[in-house]
Amino acid sequence: MALSTDFALYKQNSSTPRGLTEDEAAERLARFGENRAPDGDDASLRVRAVVAVRSPFVVLLAVLGAVFATLGDLRGTVIVALVVLTAVTLRCWHHGRSSRAVRALRDRQHRTATVRRRWSADAQPAAREVPLEDVVPGDVVILEAGDRVPADVRLVAAVGLSVDQSVVSGESRPVDKHPGEDDTAPTVPALSRLCLAGSAVVTGTGTGVVVATGAATYAATVRREVAVLPRRSSIDLGVHSVVWTLVRAMLVMAAVVFVVRGAIDGGWTQAAVLAVAVAVGLTPEMLPVIVSAALGVGASRLARREVIVARLDAIGDLGAMDVLCVDKTGTLTEDRVVFAQAMDAGGLPDALPARYAATAVRLRQECHGRFDDAIAAAADGLVRHPDGYGHVDEVPFAHHRRRASVIVREPGGRDRLICHGDPDVLLERCTALRTAGAVTALTAERRAEALAVVARAHAAGRQVLAVAVRATAPRVARYDADDERDMVLVGFITLVDPVRTDAPDVLAELGGLGVSVRMLTGDARAVAVDVGRCVGMPVAGALCGRDLDRMADDELGAAVESVAVYAELTPAHKRRIVDALRARGLVVGFLGDGVNDIAALRAADAGIAADTAGEAVKDVADVVLVRPSLAVLAEAVREGRRTLVTVMTYVKITASSNLGNAMSIVAAGVLLPFVPILPVQLLVQNLLYDGAQLALAWDRVGDHRIRAPRRFRPDGLLRFMVTFGALSSVFDVVTFVVLWRMFGGAHDAVAFRTGWFLEGLLSQLLVVQVLRRGAGAGRARRPAGVVVLAAGLAAVVGCLLPLSPLANPLRMQPISLGYVGVLVGILLAYGATAALVLRLYREPA
Repeated sequence: MALSTDFALYKQNSSTPRGLTEDEAAERLARFGENRAPDGDDASLRVRAVVAVRSPFVVLLAVLGAVFATLGDLRGTVIVALVVLTAVTLRCWHHGRSSRAVRALRDRQHRTATVRRRWSADAQPAAREVPLEDVVPGDVVILEAGDRVPADVRLVAAVGLSVDQSVVSGESRPVDKHPGEDDTAPTVPALSRLCLAGSAVVTGTGTGVVVATGAATYAATVRREVAVLPRRSSIDLGVHSVVWTLVRAMLVMAAVVFVVRGAIDGGWTQAAVLAVAVAVGLTPEMLPVIVSAALGVGASRLARREVIVARLDAIGDLGAMDVLCVDKTGTLTEDRVVFAQAMDAGGLPDALPARYAATAVRLRQECHGRFDDAIAAAADGLVRHPDGYGHVDEVPFAHHRRRASVIVREPGGRDRLICHGDPDVLLERCTALRTAGAVTALTAERRAEALAVVARAHAAGRQVLAVAVRATAPRVARYDADDERDMVLVGFITLVDPVRTDAPDVLAELGGLGVSVRMLTGDARAVAVDVGRCVGMPVAGALCGRDLDRMADDELGAAVESVAVYAELTPAHKRRIVDALRARGLVVGFLGDGVNDIAALRAADAGIAADTAGEAVKDVADVVLVRPSLAVLAEAVREGRRTLVTVMTYVKITASSNLGNAMSIVAAGVLLPFVPILPVQLLVQNLLYDGAQLALAWDRVGDHRIRAPRRFRPDGLLRFMVTFGALSSVFDVVTFVVLWRMFGGAHDAVAFRTGWFLEGLLSQLLVVQVLRRGAGAGRARRPAGVVVLAAGLAAVVGCLLPLSPLANPLRMQPISLGYVGVLVGILLAYGATAALVLRLYREPA
């Protein structure tokens, strides 16, 4: 987008400052369409296809197809091509289906924007909430702290406005915005007069005209021009590490088979076919599809509990989570601040601080926060109406300032600056204080007494706002932060935010699941410690932001492993703590609800938005809680672990079975005069097996397997593969002997291959039912009916193949009834032995 484009759009779609009429808005909605930007994965089929094709197994299958073509095996080439097409298509379909489900769930949030509209051309304009999708070019939008910018907006007015536009520009700090001209800006995000769709308002207020919506916004344009692949999640990284473990094993074994078999009889063509068979035997072709299916089922289960999974892979991150960082306000507490008391600087009851604060709150034009609403609600008996007072100016709140000011004009014509905020910050800017109705100089002794009053209130679990004033002569020039000086501390207002009733039980439940909890809050240390005690957290050694500023990264890294409570934090502090935990190798979740949590939400492995979160926070979160209850958190963690267990179960069992196949092929290739099974037969066998394993996504998982955080990594995979792969190979060799000596395999290669095809397929389907329970102690849960049904269906299809019209293309033939009886005995013996070995098997620590 050129730097001048916004001017052209502004002229084309401009409306008066009074806003569009409803008829004009309806006409523009029909002309420009709904304000919907394409979602990340669903926006581009090309992006989804790239994600699917970049799987190493898909690349490997393409290479195998080329080898089949080189060897002149048309059947194998066609089947491999169909497998690749099926894998990529299903992967894309699952991603698209998941994205559409996420979009449907997000639509349930009824996201809105505040616009100024008129019912008719002659009507007075009024601010009203409209669905986000109904915002149109030319709408006059009103922005306040906590809002998500609904479209690309050209500012016409702003007061202390700053936005977090990291979602479109990558900038880590909020950016100031104002309606001034700045044609020298190097990029569109750098234009101070533009607020881009998807940005979050951090401080201040603004009014602007919408210049682009939906697919025409800057963010949507960049997304189309640069097909950015999704970031790799922990489950994605785990899958790829497992994949490359199998690929390395496959390359080594295929090379060994090719060299050894070729050296034995000089039949290099047959050696190549055998090597390809080994490669196919070790390749779980449908792994990406099965992972997507498991994640999709997990997301659906959480959706029924009113948990929206915005990033599908985040389910795996929930299952792997070691530490959950939580913001205090709105997560551990109800985000329902209640006015408690007003007192002077000496701690004596005094209504004057509340009167000043209520006057400022009722006259201010900037957005009202939780504290403001509590003061206004409690001040009805203190300030009926600020008659004779007028609004002059204001200096808005910012997280780094920790204060806000409103300048009012009193009935006598004098201006008065009313400032309220953090007591420590305001005391630094005061030169006097009011106690017992008298104003005295702020000495060091008086300062200590005032801070002691604050400390006592904090120790009682109350939040404290200081109120200070300064009288000034009227002036034309705007007020700014430099005017917040030489003030008189009038006193303090104390407020209470009740702890959520379910918070202690949920934190205890998370602790029982092996997830430790850290509280990260901007409130005072004493308040944080009091809340920590109420919810059952260890509070020893609590740190505040000033402590973090003095710590080097290695010192903080050591502290975060033991300290559970952090207070007086800025957004940068919260992100630094999350980064320190992740640097220690921990998987970190962050639960927050405010704009000041956005940086930490983005930095965490799993960003979770509480039910009280604003739209800007929900838009950047990976998981959104819809219900006002933390109880679903523990279930979300369990669901993540079930999903990881499902995927790991498939990978471990399939890898061991495939390794057993490869070992058997190597042994048969050395001992037999012909290739024991054709690559195309192995492909069909793998497809039937993998198709049945899709049902594992709906399987039951024993509680003993989800008691601790689960990570998807190849640790212990090789040991499991060798143990159960070798066991599988032993029974394959028994089958070889039976086929060779009893059922004509010595002189009939087709009969031999058909017999081993059936034994290989049925043994793999059987061993899944045995090994799915996992190693170690714990009572196994019965498999879900769909798992048994899918295995039975795959077994029936496999047994019918030698009798079907596909027998000839697959080079199969019907088997004798005698072999069926022997095969049943082999399978029963294999299943019993696998169960015994599993009982004795111990996972590595």
